[in-house]
Amino acid sequence: MKHIYITLLFFVFSFTAKAQGNNFIIISGTVINQEDQLPLPGASITIKNTVNGTASDANGKFKLRGKAVYPFYIVISSLGFKPQEFRIDGPGSDLRIALLTQSQLGQEVVVTASRVEESILKSPVAIEKLDIRAIRESPAPTFYDALENVKGVQMTTSSLTFKVPNTRGFNIPNNFRFVQLVDGVDMQAGTLGVPLGNAIGPTELDIASVEITPGAASALYGMNAINGMANLLTKSPFYYQGLSLYQKTGINHVGGGTGRDLSNLTQTAIRYAKAFNNKVAFKLNLDYLRGTDWLSNTKTNQNPNSLNTANPKFEALNADVDNPAYDAWNKYGDDNGSNGVTLSGLNIPGYGTNQSILVRRTGYWEKDVTQPTVDNLKFDAAVHYRITDKAELSYSYRYGKLDGLFQRGNKIQMDNVTVQNHKLELKGANFFIKSYVSVENTGDSYNIKPLVDNLEITSGGTNAVWGAKFKSALQNALNAGTPLAEALKIGRAAADASRVEPGTPAFNNLKNTIIKINNWDNGAVIAGAPATGGAWLNQHSRTYHADAQWNLAGKIKFADLLLGADTRIYEVIPDGNNFVDFNRPVAERNTPLADGSFGKNVYYKKFGGFAQITKTFFEEKLKLFGSLRLDYNPEFDPKLNPRLAAVYTLAQRHNFRISVQNGYRFPALFEAISFVNNGNVRRVGGLSYINEGLNYLDNSYTLASSDVFNAALNADVANGLTPQEAALKNKSLLKITDLSATRPERINSLEAGYKSILLDNKLVVDVDVYLNQYDGFLGQVEVSVPYTSGFGQQLKVGTDEAVYAMIRANRDKQQTRYRVYTNAKNTYNNYGSSLGLTYNFYQKYTMSGNVSYNAISENKQKDVFVTGFNTPNWTTNLSFGNREIVENLGFNVLWRWQDAFLWESPLVNGKVRAYNTFDAQISYKVPQAKAAVKLGASNLFNTKYVQYAGGPTIGGLYYLSLTFDNLLAK
Repeated sequence: MKHIYITLLFFVFSFTAKAQGNNFIIISGTVINQEDQLPLPGASITIKNTVNGTASDANGKFKLRGKAVYPFYIVISSLGFKPQEFRIDGPGSDLRIALLTQSQLGQEVVVTASRVEESILKSPVAIEKLDIRAIRESPAPTFYDALENVKGVQMTTSSLTFKVPNTRGFNIPNNFRFVQLVDGVDMQAGTLGVPLGNAIGPTELDIASVEITPGAASALYGMNAINGMANLLTKSPFYYQGLSLYQKTGINHVGGGTGRDLSNLTQTAIRYAKAFNNKVAFKLNLDYLRGTDWLSNTKTNQNPNSLNTANPKFEALNADVDNPAYDAWNKYGDDNGSNGVTLSGLNIPGYGTNQSILVRRTGYWEKDVTQPTVDNLKFDAAVHYRITDKAELSYSYRYGKLDGLFQRGNKIQMDNVTVQNHKLELKGANFFIKSYVSVENTGDSYNIKPLVDNLEITSGGTNAVWGAKFKSALQNALNAGTPLAEALKIGRAAADASRVEPGTPAFNNLKNTIIKINNWDNGAVIAGAPATGGAWLNQHSRTYHADAQWNLAGKIKFADLLLGADTRIYEVIPDGNNFVDFNRPVAERNTPLADGSFGKNVYYKKFGGFAQITKTFFEEKLKLFGSLRLDYNPEFDPKLNPRLAAVYTLAQRHNFRISVQNGYRFPALFEAISFVNNGNVRRVGGLSYINEGLNYLDNSYTLASSDVFNAALNADVANGLTPQEAALKNKSLLKITDLSATRPERINSLEAGYKSILLDNKLVVDVDVYLNQYDGFLGQVEVSVPYTSGFGQQLKVGTDEAVYAMIRANRDKQQTRYRVYTNAKNTYNNYGSSLGLTYNFYQKYTMSGNVSYNAISENKQKDVFVTGFNTPNWTTNLSFGNREIVENLGFNVLWRWQDAFLWESPLVNGKVRAYNTFDAQISYKVPQAKAAVKLGASNLFNTKYVQYAGGPTIGGLYYLSLTFDNLLAK
């Protein structure tokens, strides 16, 4: 990074030298509203094609100092007014500038779609924008919640503090295919692999706008942006000065049904910004939120008795309450991966001798092992220095601490997670160069899966011990004439006799011990492991990033050219449990060295660059875009990402667009280099060298085929065969894993759209259609590698000995299981369309609505894992409001509906029911006090719903907020 800072200094000196020949100028004046002739505070005044600008004060007055060559232009703009340009020919008297109000419909300027400023109407791809006014008028409790109302956006809420948007399918709660940037800084936490835009991003007082690009954006932004991106932009301290205060108080968990009692929620924010002589400026932001989290309390059973992973032979067990292999959405420790036990050799009246029954460990509900109270602290500071009128240097620091839950392969209780960002940037009117470092620390977080497993093993015994107690009590009850369903409950009670119960001191003490140990193995299962096992998520990483962009528009005659480049280096500090030093022998990777470390830090690198050329034809009616991006990760071959696009304007108001592009996504850190023992199933990254010596890619059987094999084996054993005879008879059911090391995902995307302002600038119409093709989709498949008894040597798959090892009774003695990141073998096609309408039908009354359709083509051949489209076919939002129904009083009401859909993931599968909600707000401004009061409700009628399988039950949230803005501003 040293070279980057030297480069920044070079630019600083270059621009300082270049500016010496300009005149020193002072421009002063007053900005007023043309309609009422009153002063207009907060208007932006900028010298065109420079970074030099200021804002009008509370009396509409401004003074702008700088260097310029006469004549030059200044640009004056304010939200809700038509921007104007004025030519300055020389020194003169104070200016008096009157701005004319105009509808904001379709007037927005965006930068995300093409990385340069352009009208939202003429963007080459679909893009949506929320500006300060839209955020202020939204009934959503936060600006981030307002993203859910944007056309094409599907929000996934895991916690009060953790929410992730997605667009156009393949949704997951830790969405690494959808990029979130804050002032150019990627908000993804390195090892957690989750975007934290709402948790460590802008505060409520500092957000300026949010731009969302649905669909592939990797041709310009590279790496992960194949499902789209959100670009969060904050307020400049030069233009937004003074002291601002924000206080919100609310309640949630109203009326029961969410699993929690009625609770308070509070959020406090403060912002202060100051500029000195329009040369130096700084800002400070602090935001703190505290509340009672939503709880995942749905008890849907995802392993009904009809499946071969249950007991379909015994009809008496069909009811969920009688199903001993019950696997609830939000109960942990009852899964098939490491908590399934086969009770064999049973004598069951009516069925005969030598019968087998599959049971699951009892497990614990999410409410038993998570913390109800969460908080989120955000702080950021920035210093800006205008070196010249052409260049501005800034340093910013951002800190976020949060609690909450999120779900990937398992659920993680985040506790005191911290992420820090340091950014240094030099920018001008047509370039920028920036560098930042992000530091991640997972604090006191823990993984719920190993926590529950180790609670069960430590207090209730290993699967073998627990199963023996269960079988003995079950057989005794059956012998006494007890019906099968009741006998199974008696057997479970006997097996659980020593199990710690939630809420007891014994449970709390054991839980607190386990979550402080960073070794998830249990001493009762793995020799040398901690006696209780652990669940602590102790991850540390640093992300180093640098990128630069140069806009050569106007410097090349035949077209506009944009150039850019970036580099990113992830540095992971091995913890011996989630990430390891792969240079160490396999047997030693989880053992600390003499200095307490677990080896050398692990690095994962990415480099990229792009060029974009644009050209207009036919008096600027047609605009063509062409871009080409090259991305390189040393673990893979270089990848090219082209994009071609066109926008044609008909009759000055009808804008038609079409684009075609492809993009790649390199595996995220945990997909590439993780090495986690999670519930006796090791999750491994997909890079080829991790497989060396383990052989799970080509010397293993799939878990799915093992389940089918064991179901057939149990049936044959019940009919008199020995387990070995039954195994050989059904060996053809075992499917040998044939996996390859991971390669980058690829998307080919075609999009077309239309956008226009009609009916005398009162109606905005926005339509888009898309078709995506995914190749090499990344996911997880669980496999078993067979060993001789006691894990002495690997057995070659296909041999009789390997088949014997796959008998479920040999799970803990002869099978090592892996959850492997690999690519899907099938190609997936998804498609969809969306329509957005906004109609300013009378004075300031506005109605808006959007509807989105997303679907996936079904493949005839089954894949190695379930990819999980996880997206409703239909979603819609309708809103009605008036920002000023009478003077200073406004309102907004919004209705949202989402279709039912199927959710599939490694943790939870099932149908998510359709739901609809109403949001509403009433706001009142007190101009004399520079204050605004907002009374609102998210989910006004307190409908209980979930957004994804295994997700929390969300109810109504009712709030009152008070904002003071621009206090102490001159």
